[in-house]
Amino acid sequence: MSTKLSVEHVYKVFGANPRRALERVERGEGKDEIFAATGMTVGVSDASFEVREGEIFVVMGLSGSGKSTLVRMLNRLIDPSAGAIYIDGKDITKMTRRQLIDLRRHEISMVFQSFALMPHQTVLENTAFGLTVAGVDSDEGREKALAALDAVGLKANAQSYPDELSGGMKQRVGLARALAVNPGILLMDEAFSALDPLIRTEMQDELLRLQSEQARTVVFITHDLDEAMRVGDRIAIMQAGEVVQVGTPEQIVRSPANDYVRSFFRGVDVSHVFTAADVARRDQVTVIERAGVSIRAALARLEEHDQPAAVVHDRARLYQGVVTVDSLLACLKTLGRKDEGHIEDAFVANVRPVAGDTPLTELMTQVAESDWPVPVVDAQGRYAGAISRATLLHTLNRTEQGAA
Repeated sequence: MSTKLSVEHVYKVFGANPRRALERVERGEGKDEIFAATGMTVGVSDASFEVREGEIFVVMGLSGSGKSTLVRMLNRLIDPSAGAIYIDGKDITKMTRRQLIDLRRHEISMVFQSFALMPHQTVLENTAFGLTVAGVDSDEGREKALAALDAVGLKANAQSYPDELSGGMKQRVGLARALAVNPGILLMDEAFSALDPLIRTEMQDELLRLQSEQARTVVFITHDLDEAMRVGDRIAIMQAGEVVQVGTPEQIVRSPANDYVRSFFRGVDVSHVFTAADVARRDQVTVIERAGVSIRAALARLEEHDQPAAVVHDRARLYQGVVTVDSLLACLKTLGRKDEGHIEDAFVANVRPVAGDTPLTELMTQVAESDWPVPVVDAQGRYAGAISRATLLHTLNRTEQGAA
């Protein structure tokens, strides 16, 4: 996945003489110390990260952590005090006003917490607003706006006015307006936080559905952990203006960078975070199915490792099945002394592999009821590991251990 957006050592200081504050930052002074001495506020301090093309990149933090200041620097609604911001390799901090206007009209769209709809315009006119400002022909703009409304399920409401819509519908119009210009980057600043919980979940589902149909690069700002975990491919955690950790939800839950990050994820139900591939172990005894590997050879391998079961895969690691000491011995009883038999005859019938992207919530019952570790396979059917009851219990206990 290529890099769409790159933030390199970006600072934002609010005050009359940012350079003075930056010098104090370089000397190691903290945000509160600098404010006490200068009256200036360090909103963002030395932020660096990359956003990959087509991912939903969530920036999360408490109120005052700098996340909204950061997102507004990504399209230069706020100018950085120092650092560089690259979009498709171009440093937008060096762009002229005309270049910035063109960037905002064609490359970046923004969805705010407030719906920001014009009450005297129809839903269609509100959706086409950005296209009109960009000078798009009215017929073409109407067509694109209708397509965007159709994408969010509001085409039938094109001639309605904002006061005729619910809160969720208004936010869908805001989303359609952003999508209508077909931006390369979509910035969403607390876009769903003003909505009721049920409608908020529906909007999250809508975003994920749209992303599955056409993956866009999305920078999504939120203070809500559940929302971040639900929509984010990766999450950046901000604390006092600094980006203190960037990673997938799984990586951050597994290895929080500090107590601040740990406090966010304390009590998180990891069964909603981890997938089968995240927790599968590769130390299960395996047997490679190939010429010369017989039932007797497989039984000898299990006895050598003192294990009751083994996963069978071929040389390309394609999953074949599971054998156990009992299933192998049962097959041997039906064979003559010189007959080596075929290993597939000893496969255990009730063991079903699971896909690596299966959430733990969907396989806990299967693992709990299985007498043997449950095999995990990737999208091509290659063996990726196995999950035993002990492995599952250890994973589910991680939250309590992290909270201790």
